[in-house]
Amino acid sequence: MKRIFGAKNNKEPPPSIQDASDRINKRGESVEEKVKRLDAELCKYKDQIKRTRPGPAQEAIKARAMRVLKQKKMYEGQRDMLYNQTFNLDQVSFAAEGLKDAQQTMTALKSANKELKGMMKTVKIQDIDNLQDEMMDLMDVSSEIQDSLGRSYNVPDDIDEDDLMGELDALEADMGNETEADGVPSYLQPDKETDLDVELDLPPPPPGRTTTTGAQPERAAQAEDEWGLPAVPRASLRG
Repeated sequence: MKRIFGAKNNKEPPPSIQDASDRINKRGESVEEKVKRLDAELCKYKDQIKRTRPGPAQEAIKARAMRVLKQKKMYEGQRDMLYNQTFNLDQVSFAAEGLKDAQQTMTALKSANKELKGMMKTVKIQDIDNLQDEMMDLMDVSSEIQDSLGRSYNVPDDIDEDDLMGELDALEADMGNETEADGVPSYLQPDKETDLDVELDLPPPPPGRTTTTGAQPERAAQAEDEWGLPAVPRASLRG
């Protein structure tokens, strides 16, 4: 069958923008090298024209210089055209990359939108409002419970605050009277009561006894020797 109808030709894939840009840049570099080589040749002809005298030889050098200058102009035109093509390809490449980025962004947004829609189905604003209302009610009930537990049983409800303030002022005045100028409380001040013996007018104790109970009588002074020790009494010698 292939001999009758022939084999199908495999077409090469079209070149990408980057491939075309690389190829044009290579051509531009080649043309640029030719322009530089022609510039060097023109400089050489310029020096030869300066060294030669006017005449046929100088005219021949000028003719060769004109030919090289025309080639240079032609290559410069090709170089500018290649640079313009490269610029256009770069713009197309930038536009294509921008479209790819936009396509990826749209895909990501669609995926995120789908996920958000699925999440919003499980979360409802009404449920959140109801939950907040229930939490507020629970907090109010908790406050009422705390107030009820903290209530005192012995304090009557009909106590006047003005009467309490009056009693507090009177208590502060009493505390001020109990202190002296140096700020010492009365219970820390020395006892100023009179002696009980003076008030009862008791007779003095008999001589030879001290008023202090339990006191030991003073011992007679004992003689000391030359070293400050108690002297030992000496026995009397009989003849």
